[in-house]
Amino acid sequence: MAAQNSRACLVLSNGMKMPQIGFGTLMIKPHEAVAAVKAAIDAGYRHIDTAYVYDNEEQIGQAIKEVIAEGKVKREELFIVTKLAPQYLSPERVREGFDNSLKLLQLDYVDLYLMHVPTAVQFDKNDRPLPTNEKGELRIDVDVDYVDTWKEMEKLVDEGLAKSIGVSNFNEKQIERVLQVAKHKPVNNQIEVNPYFTRQELVSFCQSNGIVVTSYSSLGAPGNMKTEEDPVLLSDPVVKAMGAKYNRSPAQILLRYPVSRGCAVIPKSLNPEHMKENMQIFDFELSTEDVKSLDDLNMNSSQLNRFWIIFKDHPHYPFV
Repeated sequence: MAAQNSRACLVLSNGMKMPQIGFGTLMIKPHEAVAAVKAAIDAGYRHIDTAYVYDNEEQIGQAIKEVIAEGKVKREELFIVTKLAPQYLSPERVREGFDNSLKLLQLDYVDLYLMHVPTAVQFDKNDRPLPTNEKGELRIDVDVDYVDTWKEMEKLVDEGLAKSIGVSNFNEKQIERVLQVAKHKPVNNQIEVNPYFTRQELVSFCQSNGIVVTSYSSLGAPGNMKTEEDPVLLSDPVVKAMGAKYNRSPAQILLRYPVSRGCAVIPKSLNPEHMKENMQIFDFELSTEDVKSLDDLNMNSSQLNRFWIIFKDHPHYPFV
């Protein structure tokens, strides 16, 4: 188990160390990203998570360049994660998708490169951040097999461009198919994990196969993906009562929950004080009984259904 401090790391199956808490950048707008990432690094974050479809890699790369130039951190002290967008899953476009990200980030390599989803969409040269038709709908591509995508991603490891590769939003059967052909085993599966969507079987499956799980949406769904009728995890009475018991914020309880299960977490905040608070989760432990109480909140349904519905007709839809 990782040491209980803000620099706690999880060891990947290839021997690399990944900081157990990272700074998530989903929905951080380009004009906010430079300041946010610099503030996160000042707060102690060394693991930065982004993706091509977040449309902020260029600004994140600028922030990294500036903090290195200022002598605040060395490149080798950072763990940078980005992801292959679904419009680049076609094997002949994998390198193009990766090169786009590397150029935007202004880096020579990334520490971890993930296949963002197993569900391909059709390529369009005007693809930022995701290609859609005139109705605003994604044009799914049913002819791409993510196993073929994986084989192309392995070449990035062979060439030293990606130190590690992994997947995101994959289920057990999809991971098994990758493992059957993998020369470079996926070291990470980044998935939604929170008390409303505990993913017990998937997390156990990954860990039993030496695949570290990174939890996203640990605090629940972002506000724009919810309606007034949807439950709000941060306001759940069980979570709030547990916060009072441990003298912690609800956010700290919710971040500690996947960490207690051996997962990494990547909370996002634009508030420097919240950034620091989110890191302060390694100096207390949830009791076994309290972890079970959080488990019991499980609804076995993604908090991001309003996003995932766009892929529901895809043959590689992961929630089956």
